[in-house]
Amino acid sequence: MAATSRWSLRNIYLYLVCLITLIMVIVAAVGLIRNGVELVYPDPGYYDRPISIDGEMKQSAEDIEAQQELWEKQDRRNTILGLVGNGAMLLIAGPLYLYHWRKIEVELTEEVAVSEKS
Repeated sequence: MAATSRWSLRNIYLYLVCLITLIMVIVAAVGLIRNGVELVYPDPGYYDRPISIDGEMKQSAEDIEAQQELWEKQDRRNTILGLVGNGAMLLIAGPLYLYHWRKIEVELTEEVAVSEKS
């Protein structure tokens, strides 16, 4: 009887929620680490300097520097947004995982207590 009650629809649901939220926690943790490293060690980027047919530059040095600075700011913004998004996912999925996993543990200990009584 204990084997059939362990695989009830409710327990399958609890295990599936735990699996999904655990995967979300892992993905969020990896994303946080990746974005943290990217914040400390940013991508140097590739800056194309357009050259006309006669070999002269189409943009001035100031325009190129301004564009590089704009790209660096945009990259930093995207990294910070990634940190916030992954942090939010971790803050939501982590407690959900813990809640459902504790439900499973409580039910298993109740099953063991009932089976020991009989």
